[in-house]
Amino acid sequence: MKLLIAIVQDADVNFLIDALTEKGYRVTKLATTGGFLKKGNTTLLIGVEEDNLDEVLGLIEKNCKKRNTTTTIINPSAESSLLTNTVPIEISVGGATIFIVDVEKYIQL
Repeated sequence: MKLLIAIVQDADVNFLIDALTEKGYRVTKLATTGGFLKKGNTTLLIGVEEDNLDEVLGLIEKNCKKRNTTTTIINPSAESSLLTNTVPIEISVGGATIFIVDVEKYIQL
């Protein structure tokens, strides 16, 4: 058995959870916050038998799409007002970050 820890952008999470539960997979949803953008995301814990791993990874890939967005960063070298200290940049968001962990033992009470 494997434990998938999938960090997903909030815009994609409901579509992914619906797709997973429709196929009979159980999902635990944790509200989390990303460190880079300081915006909300969701961490999903998904227990998967090894035979089903590729199917679950395919569902994640299908439902978690990357997209471009513009954000601002503070330019620490600028000496003017805070309004002019921000620099807009375009970044890629979305998709999923997935950690796959071997499960030594699984107990459901």
